[in-house]
Amino acid sequence: MKNLTDSFVYLSHWPSAGSFGFNTDILATNPINLSVVFSVLIFFGKGVLNDLLDNRKQRILNTIRNSEELRKGAIQQLENAQARLRKVETEADQFRVNGYSEIEREKLNLINSTSRTLKQLENYKNETILFEQQRTINQVRKRVFQQALQGAIGTLNSCLSNELHLRTINANIGMFGTMKEITD
Repeated sequence: MKNLTDSFVYLSHWPSAGSFGFNTDILATNPINLSVVFSVLIFFGKGVLNDLLDNRKQRILNTIRNSEELRKGAIQQLENAQARLRKVETEADQFRVNGYSEIEREKLNLINSTSRTLKQLENYKNETILFEQQRTINQVRKRVFQQALQGAIGTLNSCLSNELHLRTINANIGMFGTMKEITD
């Protein structure tokens, strides 16, 4: 640090014999030196500063333009995504409605099929009951006929003699013969 102060002291003791030197009077030299330095800086630095500011301005404008283009692209992508979402929601609603109507249709088909099956089963049941009734009636008729026939044969055997029996048989054969001629 001592060397630095010594160098300033040395510079302040230069002889003022020439055209160049340091004036240590701060009040007299500082405003003039500062105005000269500022004038030179403004004169020569104005173009450089304008160029720097113009470059900065162009970069900012380019950044704004790029941001606007990106924003427009993002808005377009958002609109496309929203349109696709609406389309998918519409299709989902259609699938949902079609699914519900398909379920209702299948439900009605199942109900109708079950109803038809129940009717068929009811018909089969009724036919089976009717068949069993007819079979039972036929069995009862057969048994009644057999009992009546046995009773008639018993009565005939006890009441008829051989001669009356032969006359009855001949009369019945005659009736069957006339019936046969009528039917032919």
